[in-house]
Amino acid sequence: MKTNNTYPTEPLEKYSSAITLSDMEIFIFPELMYSLVLANIMSPRIWAWREDPWFKGIEKMTPYRRVLRLKQFIMDHYEFNLDLDTWGLTTKDRELERFQGIVDEDTLRQSNALFGYEGDKYYFDIDIRRHFGLDKYTSDIIPYWKTETVEAMDAFQHREGYTQGAGECVSLSTLYAAALFVVCRIPLDDIFLIATPLHSQSFVDVREGILTNNRRVVTKNMWYNGTELSYKAQRALRNEQITIVAHHTGYSHAVYPRATIEPGAYARLKEKLDAFLVTDVNAEIIANFLRQESKVQPCFQIVHEHHGKLRYIAAERVYAYEHSSSFRVSDNTREKLLCEIEDDEYFPDPIPHRISLNLFDEFFRDTKIDLANPEDQQRLQAHFKCNEPHANEVLQRLLEFCRVNARYPDQHQPKEYEQSEPIQISPDMDRETIIAHLDSLRPAHTVADLAFYVYRDMTRTDWTPFLKAAMERNPVCVEGAKKLDDQQLIEHVRALPEESIYDGPRLAQPDEVWNFGRGDGLEKAICLANIWKTRYPEAAIQLHVEGHPVRLTLGQQEVTFTSGKGLSATSAL
Repeated sequence: MKTNNTYPTEPLEKYSSAITLSDMEIFIFPELMYSLVLANIMSPRIWAWREDPWFKGIEKMTPYRRVLRLKQFIMDHYEFNLDLDTWGLTTKDRELERFQGIVDEDTLRQSNALFGYEGDKYYFDIDIRRHFGLDKYTSDIIPYWKTETVEAMDAFQHREGYTQGAGECVSLSTLYAAALFVVCRIPLDDIFLIATPLHSQSFVDVREGILTNNRRVVTKNMWYNGTELSYKAQRALRNEQITIVAHHTGYSHAVYPRATIEPGAYARLKEKLDAFLVTDVNAEIIANFLRQESKVQPCFQIVHEHHGKLRYIAAERVYAYEHSSSFRVSDNTREKLLCEIEDDEYFPDPIPHRISLNLFDEFFRDTKIDLANPEDQQRLQAHFKCNEPHANEVLQRLLEFCRVNARYPDQHQPKEYEQSEPIQISPDMDRETIIAHLDSLRPAHTVADLAFYVYRDMTRTDWTPFLKAAMERNPVCVEGAKKLDDQQLIEHVRALPEESIYDGPRLAQPDEVWNFGRGDGLEKAICLANIWKTRYPEAAIQLHVEGHPVRLTLGQQEVTFTSGKGLSATSAL
């Protein structure tokens, strides 16, 4: 068994958490988020994307076009998964015991939905426990939200009900970050990871900025188009405190007093993201605003000249027609949209007590409004007059629509800067050079060291964290095996296809073996050991692997497997 002298200087729990990467573990150990990015950068899976015909000629595209190309690839190959049963259940007490002396329950409540976080008023309104399916559990039972490596994401295609890869929001945001670097050749300096208690996304400093949002990306124009997809993309930054900002220079965390992210890089993120989250108001923005705020649409009407005569239509009817049309109220295709609408939807005279949306086309042709200026607000307010109950809300809602105030980790108190060596790798470097460079950083760089644990390279890491995670935090295989007696269990595990989801000397955890129904002989032996230990806590279990043969001693009996990993180790489990 290889022993690495790095991890004992840090909590074993941190290195063990690098294997399972649950939502809570990343919150407690924020270094893990960027370690997952680096593990994905080291993965041959993402480097193979460079050879995919879809990315042919990508180096000739602008950075913006590269990002859009990547977005479509991810949309075509992955789906968003937040099935709470995927990685099984744990309890609050068990998790608090794990992190005793590292974090307390009050701290967890600040930023973790599993421990009582409900965000601001928006999350109370939607009943956050029901929204995420947590209401089916008792107050103590909580699901694992584990973050997947790219290998585990790809392996979902082997799971019943799935036809392609899948992952949750942290998995997708870190996948994006790695692929932006490897495939799109965007420098790490221009990629920031942003985690709130209930969401994770990446901000890319390209043009006006791009935010990843699960499988999709959102540009500034898209952010303000008023569609349902954009509204959902805004939820986290509109309603939640940013818990973690992670960058190749370091991180900042809402709870911890020290930040390692380079101050200049952090200031640049704030400047660029704040600019992304604010827009000037004009006629197009007002039309986009009405698309999102459907309850104020009855304040408005649209005037259309048809055969030399004016006719009038309720705004909500026009927006309803948008759903089945490629034309929009808010841009220069409005005329085509209005021509598609049935004649009997129109009135020959103005609809009483409604504002003409057309007036704003004329108003903004000669007028520029600064929504931060109270006098300009009053000028705009004068145009928002109708008898609908929500008329008084229009201007306030428009102000909210045009500006999102991001709440950064240092919102309440400045952080003490603790210098950290940046991860200096370039998209021009090849994969082997990058791995060698990261390996050279490990003695003095926790993030780089943790990356090899996330990567599961068992020839470069101590096995203790891996085996600790395997035996303590893999409940899915235990639950799935309940209906099998001991002999059936052994036969079932042995019969799984001899196929690891990880290449080379990298190992899957027991729940990955069980969920994806395959594994190398060594992986299957560890999976069986985990289930056996749960059934017989006092049993003496010994694992011995020497190249191909794997012997697993379960009390008085021995079970053998064959491994293709080429590893050697002996361990009592």
